Amino acid sequence: MAYEPWQPGMILTASRLASISPTWRSWTPTWTTSSGNFLPSFGDASIDCSYAESAGTVFWRMEIIFGASTNFGGGGGGDNFLFGLPVPAAGLNSCIGFFELNASVNVRVVGRGRCLTTGAVSIEISSGQVDGAPVAVGGIADASSPWAWAAGHSIRGSGQYQRG
Repeated sequence: MAYEPWQPGMILTASRLASISPTWRSWTPTWTTSSGNFLPSFGDASIDCSYAESAGTVFWRMEIIFGASTNFGGGGGGDNFLFGLPVPAAGLNSCIGFFELNASVNVRVVGRGRCLTTGAVSIEISSGQVDGAPVAVGGIADASSPWAWAAGHSIRGSGQYQRG
């Protein structure tokens, strides 16, 4: 049942209560690129993602730890990573949450979740490294940005957006 604002005279039913009470569900995001070429694949990555909906708002959390058989696509700096949303967004939001991109304890950066389409989020690099070093390659995360990705690296994030 889609969310509908409470109106006088409405009867409380299990279905109505479920529509206003968020229930967390797992989801596996699709992983593609902005060009649709040089497609990455999760391989043996550990994927722990979930989302909940309440009153037209989608709350989400994502944790991906890349494995030995993960393929990062190799498209280079012009072919940005896109991760599928669990539910389409209402628009091309410039900020639906934040991510931490990790290569090691001292090599990690913060990124802003930005909808390049209503169905997918990109990660726009928004900081330098925690050790104070600058990021050599900025922009939107891809196969070579903010670094060359490898097994053991991870992406963790959370946020919310308006359902489409």
